[in-house]
Amino acid sequence: QVQLVESGGGLVQAGGSLRLSCAASGRAFSSYGLGWFRQAPGKEREFVAAISWSGGSTHYADSVKGRFTISRDNAKSTVYLQMSSLKPEDTAVYYCAAERGPATAQALSVPGDFGSWGQGTQVTVSS
Repeated sequence: QVQLVESGGGLVQAGGSLRLSCAASGRAFSSYGLGWFRQAPGKEREFVAAISWSGGSTHYADSVKGRFTISRDNAKSTVYLQMSSLKPEDTAVYYCAAERGPATAQALSVPGDFGSWGQGTQVTVSS
């Protein structure tokens, strides 16, 4: 398993941008598929984006498609979530997650697909 630590959350106005980072420690980061989820108060944790171990496959929730971009830097053992055109409904605690394999990001879309989780970082979008 890997240990994950998110950073980069904060308060931003609607229409603004933020970049979240998730740094991993442990072995073989480059063999892990990675994902971002979010959870708003009173709601279930929901899928945001995922990226395969190679970086060649990505997958997004419809609600963020075209606004958010997931990427990874295996040399830095870090996964990023670039968020643009933020909306108040994007307000949530954002979590990164990791799971060894698979080859396609589409196979990483529910919390049960992941075995390792970070502690979360708060994102608040004001109207």
